[in-house]
Amino acid sequence: MASVNYIHNIPFISIFLTMFGGIITPLFGNGKTAQKINLLIVCVVGVLSVILLGSVWQNQESFTFMMGHFPAPWGNELRAGPLEALLALAFSFVMGTTMLGGAKFVQNDILPEKQNLYFVMMNLLFGSMLALIYTNDMFTAYVFLEINTIASCAIIVAKGTGESIAATLHYLIICLLGSGLFLIGISLLYSITGHLLMPNIQQSIIQLTTSGEYAFPFAVVIGMIVIGVAIKSAVFPFHFMLASAHPAATPASSSILSGLVLKSFIILNIKMFYCVFTIDLIRSLRITNVLFLFGLIGMVVGSVSALKETRIKHMLAYSSAAQIGYIYMGLGLGNHEGMVAACFHILAHAATKAMLFLCAGGLMSVSGGSDNIHDLRGAGHRNLLAGIGFTVGGLSMVGVPLTAGFVSKLYFASATIYSPQKMVITLLTLAISMILNAMYFIPSAIAIWTPVERKHQHSKPSKRMEVGIGIFIMTNFCLGIFYKPIINMIELGIRLL
Repeated sequence: MASVNYIHNIPFISIFLTMFGGIITPLFGNGKTAQKINLLIVCVVGVLSVILLGSVWQNQESFTFMMGHFPAPWGNELRAGPLEALLALAFSFVMGTTMLGGAKFVQNDILPEKQNLYFVMMNLLFGSMLALIYTNDMFTAYVFLEINTIASCAIIVAKGTGESIAATLHYLIICLLGSGLFLIGISLLYSITGHLLMPNIQQSIIQLTTSGEYAFPFAVVIGMIVIGVAIKSAVFPFHFMLASAHPAATPASSSILSGLVLKSFIILNIKMFYCVFTIDLIRSLRITNVLFLFGLIGMVVGSVSALKETRIKHMLAYSSAAQIGYIYMGLGLGNHEGMVAACFHILAHAATKAMLFLCAGGLMSVSGGSDNIHDLRGAGHRNLLAGIGFTVGGLSMVGVPLTAGFVSKLYFASATIYSPQKMVITLLTLAISMILNAMYFIPSAIAIWTPVERKHQHSKPSKRMEVGIGIFIMTNFCLGIFYKPIINMIELGIRLL
């Protein structure tokens, strides 16, 4: 009897734990208990991800795990390597730190009887993101895309206000457009190849493209799938759904939506580039050029929109749209270096934007609940750590050295060397976007440190929030200084895809 490799079971166990948490959480009517269960699950998954990352990095390997040991077409598969393990660890870290730092917002913004249901959705959302990271099967990807969408809508509408309901409907409509394109695309892909497992589809695509069959249908199908997933990740011009979703949601939800949810869709696109369609086919169909164009436009439009905002959560929402543009610009460069830069920016932005939304919530809580930047004057003195965190996060978004944002922008610029035809426009857009970032983040940082007299009472920052923000601040500097091992893991992970 063959020995069991317990390491290979970690992806399945991680997803199972989150789904199981979603099932048992409703049994506890107490929101605090539900939160502890959620935090426990996230911590366990984080520890498992560390073990998995250590194993695949040491062995320089990737592997597939057959669910239930049933081969296709009855079973499906998970796949894990250094890139997947690193992303799972990063997602666990950001999710856990956000839930720790955002606990007070959940308690204040959501009715007590609904708080346990909120954490049901958080467990399901976390599980769906892990599944998108690990999946090796297109149908499973679609199922968890939909779970992700439903859970995301639930955490937006959780506040129960009219604004949150309207924002949720807006978010849902855009996401369903992307889901529809993705579903039609995989249906057509299945009708052509007869497979749903990613490696099997890839083999069929290689054979058919070599023979010249289905050239036009493949172009249509691949375009529908990639664009469908890109729409769900709020690529330009579909980024406007963020402007309504983030201000209507509690800061903890905004942190997860911007920091993790949008990135999980991009990760699925990256996996499909390498594990389904092959990167050579993506380049030959000029799909990288389309993503490159939308990425560049998104970088500028998102930053210009943020520059015009006077409300801090609206500003951060449009900033997220601009940062999504950075990632798609990196993918659109169509080279290995651009892909590495995009993956690192996924990690850097996940930690930074989650921190910014938590800090924005902390600054608002000591400013009478207003999110108007004018009303936040002096908030940094009233909530010191939130003020420091917002300043550090803003500097990271601008690309100041020693921060995570500087490293990703440096690698984006370096990647243009290997795509000389796109070098000038990329560097020019990077420079414009960084200037625009500085034009709205620096005045906001100045405003929160401008001393003003406040006569009304303001709430005292919670210790959990301060701990969460403190962890994020240290993480940002660690990513900006000790980035080389992470880059090496990303490079190996992409090579093994």
